[in-house]
Amino acid sequence: MIAFWPSLLAQLPQRPNIEALESTPWYILLAIVLLLVFGFAFVITVLAYGKLWFQAYMSNARVTMLSLIGMSLRQVNARVILQGKIMAMQAGVGSDPQTGITTRRLEAHYLAGGNVPGVINAIIAAHRADIDLDFDRAAAIDLAGRDVLEAVRTSVYPKVIDCPDPTKSKKSTLSAVAKNGVELKIRARVTVRTNLAQLIGGATEETIIARVGEGIITSIGSSDSHFEVMENPHRISKAVLDRGLDAHTAFEIVSIDIADIDVGENIGARLQADQAEADTRVARARAEERRANAIAREQEMKAKTAENRARVTLAEADVPLAMSEAFRRGHFFSQHGSDDVDANGRPIK
Repeated sequence: MIAFWPSLLAQLPQRPNIEALESTPWYILLAIVLLLVFGFAFVITVLAYGKLWFQAYMSNARVTMLSLIGMSLRQVNARVILQGKIMAMQAGVGSDPQTGITTRRLEAHYLAGGNVPGVINAIIAAHRADIDLDFDRAAAIDLAGRDVLEAVRTSVYPKVIDCPDPTKSKKSTLSAVAKNGVELKIRARVTVRTNLAQLIGGATEETIIARVGEGIITSIGSSDSHFEVMENPHRISKAVLDRGLDAHTAFEIVSIDIADIDVGENIGARLQADQAEADTRVARARAEERRANAIAREQEMKAKTAENRARVTLAEADVPLAMSEAFRRGHFFSQHGSDDVDANGRPIK
């Protein structure tokens, strides 16, 4: 056992010959250093991106190792881009290397703030449903702030909207009045599907609800009687559909169904009663005005009568003075003749 250790120490590598290293040309040393650096970098790259590259290679995603390194340098999540590319290739969409779903286009959409997995899932769902949706339109819809996957799902499975919407309005029914004055309370359900061609810039659900409500109220208001509406509610739906209410909106109206109709108040009779009461109040006010004018006129006449009586009294007071003045001047004449009389009333012969 003791003899084993000297033999083992003899087999250990000896210290390098410093003179031999000094005699080695510099370019060989530089080549060795570079080879070691590149080897180290290769090992790090394989450890960091080897799994992703192998996954892309087995999925025929056509993603190179340099592309993966460039994604990291551009602050792009390589795993998200690679997963999107693999899903597209496996689904058979966007396989054209020039116009299809390329790695560069996915990177551009990611850097623009888009949802790459959502766009890819929407394109795959549209492809399965035989809906014409390319990557450019899907990316534009996503960058516009719309949920492109939800839009595709709504195109495949139409969505039902309550009119009015109880979650956004305090009222649960629409109120409309027919020509005979009877109020009808209606609740409708609108079935819509997404119009992908007008999804960017098109009006939302609120516009659809407002237009449908306006159409229902207008159609009921043009009916002669509320019995016509209750007998044939489909006439209201048909009249509203014929208006083309889905123009310039992000949806296409499939159907409008009247879910519930209730008879409300007789608005016409109430308005007539209110009008009659208002007319009565106006007549009373006018009569009261005439009565007040008559009372004022009566008081005015009484004042004038008192004034005339005062004037008569003044005039009566002036009569004795006038008579005495006439006697004094001798201008007083007898009633029985034209002879003059004296101051005592005796005729002058």
